[in-house]
Amino acid sequence: MNPLIVMWAHSRSASTAFLRMMIERGDVTVLHEPFLALTEEGAVPLPDRHAMARSEKELLIGLRELARVRPVFVKEVLDYDYGYLFDHPEELSGIVHTFIVRDPKPTISSHYAIKPAVTRAEIGYERLYRLFELAWSATGRRPLVIRTERLVAEPAKVAEVFCAYAGLPFLAHALTWDSGERPEWRRTRRWHLDAIGSAGFEDRRNTYPDTVDNHSALRAFYDHHLPFYQRLIQHDF
Repeated sequence: MNPLIVMWAHSRSASTAFLRMMIERGDVTVLHEPFLALTEEGAVPLPDRHAMARSEKELLIGLRELARVRPVFVKEVLDYDYGYLFDHPEELSGIVHTFIVRDPKPTISSHYAIKPAVTRAEIGYERLYRLFELAWSATGRRPLVIRTERLVAEPAKVAEVFCAYAGLPFLAHALTWDSGERPEWRRTRRWHLDAIGSAGFEDRRNTYPDTVDNHSALRAFYDHHLPFYQRLIQHDF
């Protein structure tokens, strides 16, 4: 069996740029947010199988079938709870779990700028930490935690560590790519404009009118999620 790798993320963490690198490799089957699509659409297509998964159980079965052919990489955001995973933690065994996390101050501003109706739970750090603990317990292996700031500062180093953890060869050529649209994120395009314009990992420092420092609701989001962020980064490599 080839590795089935999942990168769990909160929104606005640069996880889509990481997925773009994985596409550029050319030796991995890549899925963009299938759990999110399944939750929102009720079904998600499985590449190369001409099939639709209509439940989280079917999706996990399909991912394992894909991994029989070649390695699989899934990028997933925790905008929802995905309660099936918590009800069936045994489903997490046999999966290589990785996590990416970014400083919550710019993340919360960026999320709010795209979705002003965002809820505290959707910011995602609490869900991410709960899933981190669950994946560690289910697999007996501490998941790899990547900090976005280190990824953009040392992309080759971070990619090497990721590949060693995931059981993949490091491919330096995948660190850069041609900018432009990708069919994988067409459904949620407005969330991925930075990734569409990128040709590699970049330290983007966008500014926003509403921030943790001047908006009381965003400050409340920050105060709630900061402890979960701090717990996660205690485990970065």
